[in-house]
Amino acid sequence: MIVITGGAGFIGSAMLWKLNQVGITNVLIVDELGTTEKWKNLVGLRFADYIHKTLFLQKLLDEKLPHLEAVIHLGANSSTTERDIESLMDNNYAYTKDLAIYCVQRGIRFIYASSAATYGNGEHGYKDDDFTMLKLRPLNAYGYSKHLFDLWAYQHHLLDKIVGLKFFNVFGPNEYHKGDMASVVYKAFHQILQSGSVKLFKSDKAGVHDGEQSRDFVYVKDCVEVMYWLLNHHEVHGIFNLGTGKARSFKDLVTATFNAMQKPVNIEYIPMPEYLRDKYQYFTEADMTKLASVGCPIEFRPLEASVFDYVQSHLLKVPQELQSTTELRALTT
Repeated sequence: MIVITGGAGFIGSAMLWKLNQVGITNVLIVDELGTTEKWKNLVGLRFADYIHKTLFLQKLLDEKLPHLEAVIHLGANSSTTERDIESLMDNNYAYTKDLAIYCVQRGIRFIYASSAATYGNGEHGYKDDDFTMLKLRPLNAYGYSKHLFDLWAYQHHLLDKIVGLKFFNVFGPNEYHKGDMASVVYKAFHQILQSGSVKLFKSDKAGVHDGEQSRDFVYVKDCVEVMYWLLNHHEVHGIFNLGTGKARSFKDLVTATFNAMQKPVNIEYIPMPEYLRDKYQYFTEADMTKLASVGCPIEFRPLEASVFDYVQSHLLKVPQELQSTTELRALTT
């Protein structure tokens, strides 16, 4: 059995879709649905069982679960503006430690989500080696909680036994439930539908023009291809970046969205909120050398092609009022 924590979430449900595509259905979905709409991400997908994240950990440690082949740990508090630090430490650090220890002791493949937020303002670059990791200074508590586990795994010599993935700016189907944490593509699409224009933050950094703030935007369909490859290559261990390796501007991203919707480009620049100014990453770009060096053959599609597929195959394919219930069904076709 394969476990996906955060399995009803954005990347988790996409990973379940990928497993289903190759005929794997013996999957245990672990999550915390609460009053969210995440359950809709699981509609139309096949899996063995669902269990709440707290009960899962209890049963796991009490040896009351079936034999596990792998744990793909994507469950986390992913809000970059979260102020409840204890929640971040419990969900993103302590919980991950318990899972990692259990899996390593039993030889279970363990793949977990770190984050590009660990790189902070990028002053030390975006190289996913141990030397760089020791120098990083995240800008927000979410990034720190992820970085803290990376450091713990390094200090306890686990990075030659597990796999960590530093996801950069992931976008794609099944992110509708993420609210403020949804991608700029998703937000731009709905702004264009409603008003015909998109709002982007002005730049407060000398030398960076409005809209030229840049990130490494990566399509979720490419991410799950990498994860599936890693799932099947047990000889590969360590922390790896997961981006395209090419930074693109928010202006590029939004322009691609307008074009995919066949709408004229209309961008309005607004002041950045004060609370974000000292936490804002103006540039991220994954160094993908390490992943390539271990033989991963996945090629990342260009930004424009990814946005076009997302908009045309998913966002425009389903009526807006039905989108949250059927977006994943579009992904499965």
